Amino acid sequence: MNKKSVKDKVVFITGVSSGLGKDLAELLLKEGAKVIATFRKESQAKSFEEKNEGNAIGIVVDIKDNKMIEQGVKRALDHFGKIDILANNAGVGALGAVEETTDEEARHIFDVNFFGGLSVIRAVLPIMRQQESGHILLFSALGGFHGVPGFGIYAAAKSATIVLGESLAGELAAFKIDVTVLTIGVFDTGMSTRVLFAKNELEAYKNTPVGGFKEFIRNIPGKEPNDPKKAAKAILNILKSDNPPLNTAIGPDALEGMRKRLSHINTEIKEWESNAISTIKDE
Repeated sequence: MNKKSVKDKVVFITGVSSGLGKDLAELLLKEGAKVIATFRKESQAKSFEEKNEGNAIGIVVDIKDNKMIEQGVKRALDHFGKIDILANNAGVGALGAVEETTDEEARHIFDVNFFGGLSVIRAVLPIMRQQESGHILLFSALGGFHGVPGFGIYAAAKSATIVLGESLAGELAAFKIDVTVLTIGVFDTGMSTRVLFAKNELEAYKNTPVGGFKEFIRNIPGKEPNDPKKAAKAILNILKSDNPPLNTAIGPDALEGMRKRLSHINTEIKEWESNAISTIKDE
């Protein structure tokens, strides 16, 4: 299955300050790839570049700022002359019932988890189309594959990422550009400690699944079932494949969750099939 090499491939990765993005960048560098990595702080970017001199570029990018994204992509192109792989990893976790989440909070969640990634894709695509090659990785989450009470807006943004990836795959096949949507499980990346909680918490939801899920997230740091370094290796396997998947799980919890939702949908389709087809015009 794994025949390709990532040696000398140029990889643009967003969100390398910590967690999975950091581990993926380090692994790719060990494999001989060239890495352009985005960070939140100048000191992080400088340290990364100095540590991997000649093989890496560290850039400060606010994923919500299109100008910063365009400047980062231009710097990558000026330095390495191409971009072979885009790993859209940057994101933020957010908790709150749909009713609790303000418009401002919802827009921020979508700006970081969906529109930011969309802007990076648009900036990179002209390069990949000209090359007639490339691979785009979109980082979704189990919460984006099926709705979770208390995770509604975050799940909606991640779900939008899945559908975007599926649409992109059809649009970009003619240019020999692969697209893979990763449904990520729960990993020990520290993200659970940085989750944004809706400020307008309503007492009405305290004893519902929303409240239970909030407590689960508050208590999970250090108990996450998956190792991000192993996730990086799983992603590397996909990048090396001659036939990469469009949709795939990263983590057994993600795999189980995907299977359960597909099974539930299939059951409901069968149960309501006669109602669904009842709309056909009479002869």
